[in-house]
Amino acid sequence: MNQRDAFLKEFRGPTLGTVTPQSSADELFQNEVLRPILKLQNDLFIVSFLNYTSKNHIDFNAHSIEKRMTIIDNAIQKDIKFRNSLKGMIIGLFTAEEYALYIKNSSSLNKRMMGMLIERLKSQIQLFETI
Repeated sequence: MNQRDAFLKEFRGPTLGTVTPQSSADELFQNEVLRPILKLQNDLFIVSFLNYTSKNHIDFNAHSIEKRMTIIDNAIQKDIKFRNSLKGMIIGLFTAEEYALYIKNSSSLNKRMMGMLIERLKSQIQLFETI
């Protein structure tokens, strides 16, 4: 393992979630790689989303909770440029080995990544009001 890979693994922290012998390869990747990265990058995701709403002239706090949830969904699911930016924030913290695993099943892992990120932002919706 090279220095960058060792640094990234230590910097991201331990596995989050349950890993069992019955866990699928995607589930292992999710808990060992994606969850720690999402946790590490959380503040950046929040600031990035706020920047997205500002640039797109969306008065996020003027809407109901349900509408805010829809705005989060639409921003990540339908705005390909924003989605790719978020993916880059995650993929940039992969080791070379993790990236090799990722490209073998990128479609499924992208769905997991974006689903987890959407839920993470929705669960912290109250933070958008204070920033």
